[in-house]
Parts: sequence; structure tokens; C-alpha cells
Amino acid sequence: MENVLRPLIVLGGSVVLTLLVGWLADLLLRRADARHPETPLWDLLRRCRLPLQLVLLIGLLRGSYEQIAWQIIEEHEVGIGRTLTVLLIGAGAWLVVRIASAAVETTYTRYAAATRDPARVRRVRTQVTLIMRIVTAVVGVVAIAAMLLTFPDFRAVGTSVLASAGLIGIVAGVAAQSTLSNVFAGFQIAFGDMVRIGDTVVVDGEWGVVEEVTLTFLTVRTWDERRITMPVSYFTSKPFENWSRGGAQITGTVFFHLDHAAPVGLMRERLRELLAESPAWDGRGWSLVVTDTTPSTMLVRAVVTAKDADDVWTLRCAVREELIAWLYAHHPYALPRVATTTAPDRDDDRGTREDRRSDGDRGPRDDHRGDADRR
Repeated sequence: MENVLRPLIVLGGSVVLTLLVGWLADLLLRRADARHPETPLWDLLRRCRLPLQLVLLIGLLRGSYEQIAWQIIEEHEVGIGRTLTVLLIGAGAWLVVRIASAAVETTYTRYAAATRDPARVRRVRTQVTLIMRIVTAVVGVVAIAAMLLTFPDFRAVGTSVLASAGLIGIVAGVAAQSTLSNVFAGFQIAFGDMVRIGDTVVVDGEWGVVEEVTLTFLTVRTWDERRITMPVSYFTSKPFENWSRGGAQITGTVFFHLDHAAPVGLMRERLRELLAESPAWDGRGWSLVVTDTTPSTMLVRAVVTAKDADDVWTLRCAVREELIAWLYAHHPYALPRVATTTAPDRDDDRGTREDRRSDGDRGPRDDHRGDADRR
């Protein structure tokens, strides 16, 4: 009877206690979140319920599994103990990462709510993202090292591994030179404020928005929803355009090739009316001038401003479309024209050449003979 009750008490008690503690922790966090709605910390900590229950359950089993008087457990007592220890370390690392993520995300949320500068918010967001990746990597490495140290064989090899660490470090540094350069470039981007999540950039002729920044690569989402993944070392070694640097406001241009008779003054007035009606125009400035001429056309440039790259693209397309439609409807002579002449018909051209040839064959003698006949 004891062989049946003891395992039930150990296993059932561990499960019941784990569920009870998880329920109580979630209840307390919900009440704390209701009392303090200004911070999302307590709601984010509720995501730690599952790893907390795993840590508690595995810890209880690790401390009480020897009390189960089963033959299979007695025969594999050491292996079961090491397995539970490894699982406990893994669950503990998961819990630490969840707690750190909740704290970091809470700090970023409160900073974003208190700061009105979008550039600073994007910079902090980029830094917070990279910091969380670093914390996750460090916790993972420490957890794996702790798991390996639970095995005596690895502890015995530890001395020789440390003795050759210098040589291994040199070889690894040479072999992973590209990876290490990307890692250091990631730190430089995060804390050097070169490019941030949400910035509008132009790289290799592609226009897009920075969507993700890691320690080794950076993802740019283009206007047609493609993703361009590039190593972060690209942004520290090659020039690129950052339209969000120093502010999101931007100026756009629209060019028109028109006839020399185009009414530039009326176009200027029409552009002013279009901008006044457009919600994409931020009101900072505009202009319309003739910037160049050719023997057949002149180049007219319209300049408009907007609060960000998306609005300036929309505004440029609208100005181009509306002005061309207005010229076509009211001033069609202003549109560029190509001067052409009618080509002669092939048969007419052949007859003309034969007439010219016959006139050329008639010499002076034929002309005198004709004069004599007339006399």
C-alpha cells in the first residue's frame, strides 16, 4: 500500500502545489495590474506563469523523487536526477528571459509614452531590441554551460579546455571574422544612432523601411512588401540614404517636360490650389520654376514638402497626375509635341527621279535642233 500511496503523494502533491502557486501568482498579478494601469509590467509578468510552474514542478520532483520506492527509479537514480537538474536549469533560464523581457518592454513602453520625439522612440526601440537579444544569448550560453557542468566527464575536460582556450579563441576569431564584424557593427548601429527601426532608407537603389535589427543582420521592408535582408556591416562600411535622419520631414520634386508655350504662371497657381486641398502637404513650402530648356521642350520643376516619406510619395503622384490632366483639359498646346513631315509616296518619287534623269540626258545639241525646227 505504501508503494502506491507514496508515489501518488509525491507526484500528485507536486502537481497540485504547482497549479495552486501558478493560480495565486496570476491572481495577484491581475489585481496589481488593475490597481496600476499606468504600467504594463504586471500584465507582462503574467506571461511568466508557465515557466514559473515548470521551475516549481521540476524543483519539487528533483527534491522528492528519491522518496518514490520504485525499482526503476532506484536503478536509474543518478540519470533521473541529472535529467531533472538539466530540465530545471532550462526552465530557470526561460523564466529569467521572460522576466527580463517584461522589465525591458515596460521601460520602453513608459519611455515611448512620455516622449513625443519619434526619432528618439525609434532609437530606444532599436537599442532595447538588441539588448534583449544580448540578454537572451548570455542567459542561453550560461544555461548550456551549467547543464554541461552537471556531467562529471565535462568537468574533467574543463581544465584542458581552459588551457587551450587561447588557441581556440584565435582560430575561432579568424574563422568567424565576418560574423564578429557583423556583431560589432550591430553594437555600433544600436548605440551609434546610425539607423533605427522604422527609419526610411535607400540601399542599393531600393526604398524601404527598417523592420528588424539584430546583432548580425538588418531587414528592410520595401514599398511592395518585399523583405531585403542585409548584414549590418553593410551600413557601417558603405554609404546609404537615411530619410528619417534628423527628422522625418522631407522635400519631394516633380518634373514636367513641356512645350515652350506652356503657361508657367497658371501652372504655379494651379499647384498652389492643389496643395491647399491635399492633406499630405504639411504647409512648409512649395515652388514651381523652369529649370532647363532644350530646342523642343522646357523642364519645369515642382517642389513640395511633407511630414514623412510616405506622404511625400503620395503628394508627388497626386501633383503629377493632377497637373498633367489640367494641362490636357485646358492647355493642350503646353504638352510636348514632335514635329513631323509627310513622306513622299514611293511611286511619285520614282516618277520624279525619271523626269529629272530625262531632263538631264537632253544635251545642248537637242536644244539647238529644236530651235532650228521652230525656225
